[in-house]
Amino acid sequence: MGTMLKRLLSFRLTKDVFCCKHIRLHFCIFVFSCFFYAIIVPNLNAQDLNEGEKIFKATCATCHTIGKGRLTGPDLKDVSSRVPSEEWMVPWIRSSAAVIKSGDEYANKIYKENNEVKMTDNPLTDEEIWSVIAYMKEESTKVPVKEAAAGPNPYELGNEIPKDNSETDGLITIVIIFLVLAFVLSSIKLSLKRINAEVRGGEDPAEKSVLDGIKIWMAGNKRIVALCILIMVAFLSRAGWNNLLYINIEQGYEPEQPIWFSHKIHAGENGINCVYCHSGAEKSKTAGIPSANVCMNCHKAIKEGTLTGDKEIPKIYAALDYDPETQEYGNDPKPIRWVKIHNLPDLAYFNHSQHVVVGEIECQKCHGPVEEMHVMRQESMLTMGWCIDCHRDTEVKMEGNPYYTELHEKLKEKYKGQKITVDKMGGLDCARCHY
Repeated sequence: MGTMLKRLLSFRLTKDVFCCKHIRLHFCIFVFSCFFYAIIVPNLNAQDLNEGEKIFKATCATCHTIGKGRLTGPDLKDVSSRVPSEEWMVPWIRSSAAVIKSGDEYANKIYKENNEVKMTDNPLTDEEIWSVIAYMKEESTKVPVKEAAAGPNPYELGNEIPKDNSETDGLITIVIIFLVLAFVLSSIKLSLKRINAEVRGGEDPAEKSVLDGIKIWMAGNKRIVALCILIMVAFLSRAGWNNLLYINIEQGYEPEQPIWFSHKIHAGENGINCVYCHSGAEKSKTAGIPSANVCMNCHKAIKEGTLTGDKEIPKIYAALDYDPETQEYGNDPKPIRWVKIHNLPDLAYFNHSQHVVVGEIECQKCHGPVEEMHVMRQESMLTMGWCIDCHRDTEVKMEGNPYYTELHEKLKEKYKGQKITVDKMGGLDCARCHY
């Protein structure tokens, strides 16, 4: 029995068996499979969430929030548990009108609950829609920060939203795991050589450094090394492309201003019309920042803020060199250095009056629910693709709008039975925005 065991052990530890390409190939496949499922698959899931977040902010965030209250459409927190099934959401997100038309009971129920307002159709693939669903489920698990009872909203008083570096972190993790695996495989190979040498009665192989072991392993497994390099290059290319694609896109940008000003108090609770302060929105290309004298129309009499007391309004007085006691202005006014939030590139032309007066577009369409913001932030992406999508989806308001009197009949004849959107009036011509 002992002789048989010895022969069997000697057979399994021979150099020929350990160097057999067939066994080494299967071993490498096993190790790579473990590596793939442990590292790459979770990273792919994270990328799905990132993709879902980008799509949600580009196409859904104008009308919906997740856990922050109702906008034009309902809040989507825990929406997956309210609808019949997640599979039901796929055609609904793509075209709510088609689902309603099909006679779906639940679709018609929520259609009536939301004043019979249909969602804009979204030309998304199934994969993109599932990534949006995954993002909404993930965001629904987060507990929103509650607003302080006696002060500004702490959730909205933060600085710029940090950018997501999950792809870069994933790549770093892959490199580290690859090096660890190389070290482990090198150690295993060295240990097997020692065992083989002991069985054959030879001497132990010479000690080698970890770097030498890695070099030896890489030299003997060139195909595996090449495959790993290709995977890393693919992930680096994807991460690089995504980072380049979103350069200078400051969605969520929420800088601190020299004077704390709450749009929620002024435009929301007090109901002040946007154009009272931003009068240029109806008359010129830019909406403009109101002068401090506009503030004084109210704050000559109102000397304490609803949330800030006597901390912020005196800063307006100081900028104007105004004495609230004598109600007189001095000769040393100073400019208020407001921080610009919405900043289009110089190569893009945008006219506020054209959209506000002629197009009758609500301010919230681009700027989000301003009446709910304590601190103003950039709500939309404001990219060319975002504008083009809006032009493709937004129906031209012609009824009762004298600007379109001459065009109305021509467009109705040209596009019989079709919804007349901005793109049908040349809204996608390059020269509209770039000239």
